[in-house]
Amino acid sequence: MNFFVIGYYALLLGASCLAAYMNRRAIFLLLFSLTLVSFILGIIGGVAALRAVTIAAGLLALAGMVAYGFREFLVQLSEGNVGRPLRESGGVFLIILLILAALAFASNSFDWGLAEIFVAIGVLLLIIVPLSPETAKELRRAPLTATFGLFVIFTYIVAGIFSSVIAPHGEAEVIASAFAPADDTMLLGADQLGRDIFSRLIYGTRNSVGLALAATVAAFILGAVAGLLAATKGGWFDQLMGRVADVIMSIPSLIFALLMLSIFGPSIPVIIGAVAIIYAPRVFRLTRAVAGNVVVMDYIEAAKLRGEGTWYLIRKEILPNSTAPLVAEFGLEFCFVFLLVAGLSFLGLGIQPPTADWGSMVRENATLISFGDITPLIPAAAIALLTVAVNFVVDWMLHRSSGLKE
Repeated sequence: MNFFVIGYYALLLGASCLAAYMNRRAIFLLLFSLTLVSFILGIIGGVAALRAVTIAAGLLALAGMVAYGFREFLVQLSEGNVGRPLRESGGVFLIILLILAALAFASNSFDWGLAEIFVAIGVLLLIIVPLSPETAKELRRAPLTATFGLFVIFTYIVAGIFSSVIAPHGEAEVIASAFAPADDTMLLGADQLGRDIFSRLIYGTRNSVGLALAATVAAFILGAVAGLLAATKGGWFDQLMGRVADVIMSIPSLIFALLMLSIFGPSIPVIIGAVAIIYAPRVFRLTRAVAGNVVVMDYIEAAKLRGEGTWYLIRKEILPNSTAPLVAEFGLEFCFVFLLVAGLSFLGLGIQPPTADWGSMVRENATLISFGDITPLIPAAAIALLTVAVNFVVDWMLHRSSGLKE
């Protein structure tokens, strides 16, 4: 232990001196601050505290390296302009996506076993489309937090699509006794019914994230369309939609969701509908504000004088000039919706058993916390990690759209 303490402080002080010698001010301040903090923690907590600091610093360094590597990977693809063929053939690209969506639906309905492959190809095409030299320039200026968030989101997408391939057991398959400890076949042990927690955690990626994403898309479409129409038409329609949004926002979101689910039952369509109604007014307000600044521009008046209709103004003039803040708002709305859906599942009103869901997994295995087992906190950590990752990406996008320099 003495060798560990000596080596620990020697490494920190040596790295601090090297950073100071190379005139790396930010790195020196970080390392020497860590040295001072470690000195205080070592006095209070001893070697155990220093080991905890070492592990935390190692995890942060690992996350930084992963973020840097993933950013360079995306930059190399973008500099190769791999998305150019898909962008130049937009109509063909849309047809391909529709065909893949139809094949995914058919394979899932008729048990072909190819739905994951079709969905993966569709998602891969959507990722490739924006990769261009202009994207490479933006990625090189992106902070590591943003690229780490992109990596986490990409990992969740892969886990959600290929849940049935990654998970060693079925999500409702009973393979052991209740709360059986981890072994060679169960990485995290068993839950209260003897089902593999790791497998249910993987399946929960598809179910929890998929439900939150579907509810967010529904809320965003409803709110964005209403906001664009209100900004374009104005008059009584604008006033009516504004008052409807005010009424819905005056009702606490959790109470409204509990009321809807108590009346119509906790089914997936009801959850999506309730969440869409709750969060659509937030999207409406932002869309109305952003589009309201665009509709007063001279080129909008010129388009109106040419006799262009409402949908032309929205598609060709207003929406292209409002994309950045709306995309950032989509990420924020997803975080709010994701946390609400997880909270409903924790209360037993979300996705119903035996379907795996992270919120319900925390509730079902909460008994283990009384015995010092942190396994129930792993689904909660998965929820928190995705929320933080999305916020990292949203912060970067908001910074880009604000026009501020680094």
